[in-house]
Amino acid sequence: MQNDTPPDQTARLQLRLFFAHGAMLGPGKAELLEHIRDTGSISAAGRAMEMSYKRAWMLVDAMNAAFTAPLVESARGGAGGGGAQVTEVGLEVLRLYRALQDKTARAGQAEMAAISAMLRDIPEQK
Repeated sequence: MQNDTPPDQTARLQLRLFFAHGAMLGPGKAELLEHIRDTGSISAAGRAMEMSYKRAWMLVDAMNAAFTAPLVESARGGAGGGGAQVTEVGLEVLRLYRALQDKTARAGQAEMAAISAMLRDIPEQK
């Protein structure tokens, strides 16, 4: 998982993209894609994120339906075992999302620092 907080700042930026027809891509779906890429499994990815298999599958299904090509392909379990893999399109969507996230964080670094400097200093409290 990628850290959204630059090392010299206390603020972090979360980027959520909203598209036509209700499609959305944000930090949770990006992280899910990364875990699927790394584990080869939707259920293992869900466990890594402390989410149910059903929730992970629903997010994968929503992403696959939103894009012109699937971001994740899966095979049912059985004698040969199941599994999932992030497709080339999925890897490219993930790469572009992370690049946009990095550019946005860099571009807004001064503003985030200025806003952070205006916060009260309340240790370990919300």
